[in-house]
Amino acid sequence: MKTIEVVAAIIKKDNKYFATQRGYGDFAGGWEFPGGKIESGETAKQALVREIKEELDADIVVGELLDTVEHDYPEFHLTMHCFICELVSERLVLLEHEAAKWLAAEELESVDWLPADNGLIEKLKENVK
Repeated sequence: MKTIEVVAAIIKKDNKYFATQRGYGDFAGGWEFPGGKIESGETAKQALVREIKEELDADIVVGELLDTVEHDYPEFHLTMHCFICELVSERLVLLEHEAAKWLAAEELESVDWLPADNGLIEKLKENVK
């Protein structure tokens, strides 16, 4: 089975987390933390800075690694490195996503997360306490 290695930004502001809804591909309509594939020669943190600039036209500061999620989808295995991030400025532009929202810890279960992202919800709720 093919393995895809990606990064995800857990963007946190005022005890809320930024969630995005996919507007394309097999998982269109599902909610996720923004990010994408690590390209050859990039570190995980460099990939995350690049992906957030491409997807949201935003600059971030990448903080600590929250978790590395391993998830088997039918066609591939996903390794997703998830970092707590902060915005450099308030500006976020949806360039690839259908929708987005800021969710407080108690609201995290209000959206239909993609399977790999779903595993982070309990960890985030614990992180707020």
